Amino acid sequence: MELHEFQAKSLLSRYAIASPKGQVALTPDEAELAARDCGSRALFVKAQVQAGDRAQAGGVIRAASAAETRLAAAQLLGRKLVTAQTGRRGHTIKRVLVETGVAAVREFYVAMRIDALAGGLELLAGTGGTGIEARAAALPSAIESVPFGLAGERHPGDTMKLCERIGLAGDTADKFRAVVDSIHRAFVDNDASLIEINPLALTGDGEFVALDAKLVLDDNALFRHPDLAALRDDDVVDEIELEAQRHQINFVQMDGDIGVVVNGAGLGLATLDMLRAAGGSPANFMDIRTTAKSLDIAHGIGLVLDKPHIKVLLVNVFGGGMQPCDTIIEGLGIAFRRKGRVLPVVLRVTGNNEQLARLRLANFNFPKIECSDMWQAVERAVAIARGRT
Repeated sequence: MELHEFQAKSLLSRYAIASPKGQVALTPDEAELAARDCGSRALFVKAQVQAGDRAQAGGVIRAASAAETRLAAAQLLGRKLVTAQTGRRGHTIKRVLVETGVAAVREFYVAMRIDALAGGLELLAGTGGTGIEARAAALPSAIESVPFGLAGERHPGDTMKLCERIGLAGDTADKFRAVVDSIHRAFVDNDASLIEINPLALTGDGEFVALDAKLVLDDNALFRHPDLAALRDDDVVDEIELEAQRHQINFVQMDGDIGVVVNGAGLGLATLDMLRAAGGSPANFMDIRTTAKSLDIAHGIGLVLDKPHIKVLLVNVFGGGMQPCDTIIEGLGIAFRRKGRVLPVVLRVTGNNEQLARLRLANFNFPKIECSDMWQAVERAVAIARGRT
């Protein structure tokens, strides 16, 4: 679960990580009042959407007075902001953060994340500012890293050496290490999966201030943090994905033209990877849970069939003990009867009740191609989507 910037800064303030003075506003009038309370002639009005690259997309506006702040808020509120991280649909701006400007001597990037391969945490640091992803991709050495154990253990001197590599020394390095320790405590205390501060400004007074912050929490641990669970912004949750969850299906919408029906998260991800490798473009991710009944499955497949740009449906099913093949095929047939849409179907069906599933398939009157393995099924689906027979 990702927090908004203002929520992340509020949480990090509990760990003595400073951020600029600011207030959240839902209306232009509230933004003007927030600006007057800030008492500064250097102000920023920032769209509060859960995506990066807001400044490049026009989601951050500088203002020099309360009146200008009001105008900036009016320009942003209600607008749909589209960035590289939102996709083409974008996010509607429903609130803005009005903050005082901070004069930075230097800007840093600092983050902590889970390193799944090492089974621990990883600290990342480097020069901050916009375009950090592109800069890191072009020059991986631009971002330094230090491994942390799950309890925060690290080799003596690792953080000091990191400070030296990013050009910090003396009292400034000590203060940076204090920020790192605070990030680590916040990470562990709140079951985070990512804390990212970019930029972390070094002011002329030698203090560090978080100008922007991103904090992602582990959904599976939210039962331990009811206060944080209450911060979830349901406005940014896709209604279709929520509907699928109510029917025992994990579903993520995508922009492609190949509908995907799969049982199992790992099999689903592998199917998407293979579609991309074959030159195809998936329209969705689907993971049919073992608890889903045939009517649940029909509802989930119906969500895919509702997409008018879908050209073919790829069904990749591995029947297990709790979710046999025939249950999924029955759901497929029900979905087609409900929707009344004729669409080519490429199937790879194997596992428990495989033969019974094929008997059910024979009763369904829709064009279908059965394949013996995943790659063959993927290639056929991509060929149909691209207009090749």
